[in-house]
Amino acid sequence: MISFYPGPSRVYESLPKHMEEAYRTGVLSMNHRSRECMHLVKETTRELKKKLRIPANYKVLFLSSATECWEVIAQSLVKGNSIHLFNGAFGKKWFSYTQALRPQARGVAFDLNQPLPVNIYMTEMICITQNETSNGTQVTMPLLRHLRDLNPDCLFAVDATSSMGGIRLDFSLADVWFASVQKCFGLPAGLAVMVCSPRAVTRAFELNKHAHYNSLVNQLLYAEKHQTTHTPNVLDIYLLNKTLHNAPAIGITHKRLLAQAKAWYALLQQSGKYKPLCTDTALQSHTVIAVTAPASRVKQVKTRAANAGFLLGEGYGDLQSTTFRIANFPALKPKEILALQEFLKKELQASP
Repeated sequence: MISFYPGPSRVYESLPKHMEEAYRTGVLSMNHRSRECMHLVKETTRELKKKLRIPANYKVLFLSSATECWEVIAQSLVKGNSIHLFNGAFGKKWFSYTQALRPQARGVAFDLNQPLPVNIYMTEMICITQNETSNGTQVTMPLLRHLRDLNPDCLFAVDATSSMGGIRLDFSLADVWFASVQKCFGLPAGLAVMVCSPRAVTRAFELNKHAHYNSLVNQLLYAEKHQTTHTPNVLDIYLLNKTLHNAPAIGITHKRLLAQAKAWYALLQQSGKYKPLCTDTALQSHTVIAVTAPASRVKQVKTRAANAGFLLGEGYGDLQSTTFRIANFPALKPKEILALQEFLKKELQASP
């Protein structure tokens, strides 16, 4: 079964070899305060900055999940209020998590076929989901730049869980970026990458919150020693290190994924049965293709796809019965993508 589920996603086929190496070389029982582990964290950080084009003066931290990143941001970078701009389930969840910790947080919901509302916002921090996994929409870098230009004094936090590692992101446009590794990084769940600008670091030390073990101040202090506040997922860090070494520069991956996304949307455009959930081509995600159809047809195509050896992603939340999602992640091979596209072409031609 080839998994096109948009997270946890298909992992790189090189992982069994790397996992055997990790077992054989003692990585699985590596002490997280040891010189060897600190070297691994240092090398993985350097490779992330190199391959993803992260600015040299940004800090890279390793957490357990994107959900933990939501909490760390609210705990450590927001004193009073933040504004969350969202059009889908994950952006709304982030807002809800923050509101539980910071009741003054405000949410601004917008439609999935509308661009991010670019305005001047009176707040400490603006929080954005760059790629909304639940509905297959994205916020483009030019739009993010426009919003930043209008709000130069705000901190910006960006959830890039289903895009980091797959498309080229301009990290200079925000102060905190984060992603879990079970999507575009092609790894098992249990690790998140958080990237912090100098402005975010300064803000963290100004607020100087220490009430939580994973406070940003504590994490930054440990990161100076190439360590983490907690016992990290050393295996996932090791696998991230290995896959990054083997991966091309992000510009190459970005170009391939955009070409594949273009082919996916062209296929759906020809169909009268399945359509992109987001109809505005400027807002359509390049890494998660969300497809809509009547509930009976969605159920039918998922069953037929499974029988043909393809696992399609379920619709999410309120969209569960009337959508399915297709991951367009780097670990999926071009030949596998072509095979699913051929299956769907035949499905389109088949009788109802």
